[in-house]
Amino acid sequence: MTATQADPMSVLRRRTSEKWRTCPADVLPMFVAEMDFPLAPPIRAVLQEALAAGDTGYVDPRDRGAAEAFCSYAAEAWDWSPSPGRIRYTTDVSVVIVESLRRLIDPGDGVVITPPVYPPFFDLVPEAGGTVVEVPLLDDGRAWSLDLDGIDRALAAGARAVLLCHPHNPVGLVHPRDTLVELSRIVERHGAVVVSDEIHAPLTHRGTRFTPYLSVSEEAREHGIAAESGSKAFNLAGLKTAMFVAGSDRMAGLLRSLPAEVSVRTGLFGLLATRAGFADGRPWLEDTLTAIEDNMGLLEQQLAEKLPAVGFRRPRATYLAWLDLSALGWGEDPAARALAHAGVALSSGPAFGAGGRGFARMNLACAPETVVEAVDRLARASAGRAHR
Repeated sequence: MTATQADPMSVLRRRTSEKWRTCPADVLPMFVAEMDFPLAPPIRAVLQEALAAGDTGYVDPRDRGAAEAFCSYAAEAWDWSPSPGRIRYTTDVSVVIVESLRRLIDPGDGVVITPPVYPPFFDLVPEAGGTVVEVPLLDDGRAWSLDLDGIDRALAAGARAVLLCHPHNPVGLVHPRDTLVELSRIVERHGAVVVSDEIHAPLTHRGTRFTPYLSVSEEAREHGIAAESGSKAFNLAGLKTAMFVAGSDRMAGLLRSLPAEVSVRTGLFGLLATRAGFADGRPWLEDTLTAIEDNMGLLEQQLAEKLPAVGFRRPRATYLAWLDLSALGWGEDPAARALAHAGVALSSGPAFGAGGRGFARMNLACAPETVVEAVDRLARASAGRAHR
């Protein structure tokens, strides 16, 4: 199997997305979760066909093509068979989270999040009317895990929901099935609910099994909503399509109660691209995972040679590396130092909440040469030789 090749810098710097417009041209942008790879050929083809036909209007929310493609993919990849009839479209996973929580909790209810975690979670909960309740991940020095006892205590104290990040961004934790089963029992015992953000699930690395939350138990299906999308796996964030997925009549009823505009705001190109990706893009995705896993190994080797003080544990999913830079003495937010002195743009660790001080997140969906150059720049900055 060959790895997907990143586009050359001369092509990438013609892009107008956030990743390529935020920083000066001499900075390596390795922060926001966008890929440097070309689009999967089936996606490119369907979008070109739509442009040629002038097919740039509103979505038809009754179109089940993307939902059916996702369900077929889920059955093949994860041995999970959700029903297309229990899926509703919307713009992105953040909207799935907010609109689900708005209907599952009362104003002011506590919603458990598990930092360090995707920074918008801290804002999406209050947008939905809830109150953030932090139950940080456990870290035994070798691996991270959910603090199930802590979640149990938070729900016992009155929290009404868990916003699950699965796989977990930024650490790349894929929650094991037995952990998810126990979580479903805890949540059910307290009469609470779960919204499971599974946007990075198709990017689970080989040798690791991803288990959808709604597949683990009848309890999970009764109290859970899954947020699914092809936007991270196929680099479609700007095309605006995601899915609410229900696994029970109760939660399907919740989806039916959503205003029509929640689905109408879906991007037509996103819907077309999502269908093409899940239906025909799996060979491209496998090649892309090869490139990502190769870059993870390369980063590990480069750090060992040039920056051995930096801590890095290989994730089990995503193209994101969670780096412990605290030994470099670069303060609570080493990403600021990396940008100013190394010309490497990383995501700020403290933005991910508890446990993020001294850390930064690096995007490895790029060319191997970019990984090498980034570590070289960080090593020079660590030695007191600024990039600029």
